[in-house]
Amino acid sequence: MIKFDSTYLNFKDTLFCGQVFRFKPYKNGFMVFTLDKAAYCYNEGNTAIIESDDDNYFHNYFDLSRDYAQIIDSINACNNEKVMLSANTYKGIRILKQDKIEALLSFIVSQNNNIPRIKSIIEKLSSTFGEKKRFLGEDYFAFPTLQALAGASYEDLKACGLGYRAEYIKETAQKLLLGELLLDDMDKLSTTELKKSLLKIKGIGDKVANCVTLFGFGRGDSFPVDTWIEKIYREDFNGTLTDRTKISNYLVDLFKENAGFVQQYMFYAKREGLL
Repeated sequence: MIKFDSTYLNFKDTLFCGQVFRFKPYKNGFMVFTLDKAAYCYNEGNTAIIESDDDNYFHNYFDLSRDYAQIIDSINACNNEKVMLSANTYKGIRILKQDKIEALLSFIVSQNNNIPRIKSIIEKLSSTFGEKKRFLGEDYFAFPTLQALAGASYEDLKACGLGYRAEYIKETAQKLLLGELLLDDMDKLSTTELKKSLLKIKGIGDKVANCVTLFGFGRGDSFPVDTWIEKIYREDFNGTLTDRTKISNYLVDLFKENAGFVQQYMFYAKREGLL
């Protein structure tokens, strides 16, 4: 069991800010699934509690070694009223350290999709192709292996709701399995070069590439731009750019290594009606 200060770990805010899709309400908090693992996570008073069979994994997954107070202090130094309001209101958000492969495949699924449907598709993929597991009396399914996805038929993948994305998932799984895509080697690249490499993968555009660099590779100098962020850029930064790639580059230039954290705080604040 892990116990942590709730000031910088709020499970609801962390899970609902668009970075991850495999979780569900459970008792006083949430059941969180990643790879073939599960954890029961809940906030109780001033304490965030994680019950799991692998505390080391989930300590890393929730990025508990990082000093988020320092990140908030650094963001406050920007003196942007709305950025500061977002960061200080939702400082319990942490950027999860997700498995690179799971994050890559999950965000390919996210292309031109909404969060409820993404969650449904990934759950269906897991229940169809993943190993059945059990935790705290609850059945769940592991995220599918590369072998399972690479060997699946297009028909079976499409039956999970992937539609045209079935081709992207199968082809990417095959390339990862054959060593034609080496994510650990890609992790040695600069963020700019990493994005260029990701953009070569079928089914990945600029927004998905930024999501993968931020949520799969932990690159803080990433700023995924969707409808919500474009709205923030126009309304809260008085921006005039119309190209989302240029908007992303502008915001990364503005917030540097904290760009990804700012993105999460402001995205959630806007969606929750704070801004």
